[in-house]
Formats: sequence, C-alpha cells, structure tokens
Amino acid sequence: MSNVDLTEEFTNMITTQRGYQASARVITVSDTLLEELIQLKR
Repeated sequence: MSNVDLTEEFTNMITTQRGYQASARVITVSDTLLEELIQLKR
C-alpha cells in the first residue's frame, strides 16, 4: 500500500486546476479588453 493520501492529492490537483483556469480567464479577459481598446482607437 502506498503512503499517498489520494483525497489530499485530488484536492491539490483540483485547487491547482482552478488556479490555472482563473489565470487563463484573466488572460482571455485582458486580451478582449485590449482588442476593444484597439478598436476604439481606430
């Protein structure tokens, strides 16, 4: 039997995944805002 706590590992994995998703969303929103600013300037 392994000394790995699967519950803790899954919790850590989900937490990391949520952080990654939040970061990706920030990048997407920033890209959209920048594109809108560029369009306003034209």
